[in-house]
Amino acid sequence: MSKTFTSKQADYAITLRAEWIGNDLFLCLFGGDTPHIGTVTTFSSETEKHVQRFPSHDGRFHKDDVLAELLLKPIAAEIPGNCVITAGVHVDHISKEQIEAAFTMTAELAEALKLWLSEHTLAKEPLYK
Repeated sequence: MSKTFTSKQADYAITLRAEWIGNDLFLCLFGGDTPHIGTVTTFSSETEKHVQRFPSHDGRFHKDDVLAELLLKPIAAEIPGNCVITAGVHVDHISKEQIEAAFTMTAELAEALKLWLSEHTLAKEPLYK
């Protein structure tokens, strides 16, 4: 079961693709002029959250996990299994207004995702011997 959400502000869009894989949730957050995978965030209610930042073009590391964290906070309690979030938003010559819009759009996407998750809960638990 999957769903795609999009939010547009400040002359660009951010898209969120959500996919249930069994009781696990895969989220892909991307947008701007050059979407990419800048960070991977993993979460489980039974382990600590982990973040992997990938190198950027100039030797710095991507910081898209900041958006992943905004996405994860309101839904963490709704995830019965594991969660993986890839995130990568790049806007060429980004303005301060566009940076602020990224936070607003991600919060909007998180609320839409939270509603979708509440309407599409999983019922099947794995069986073991």
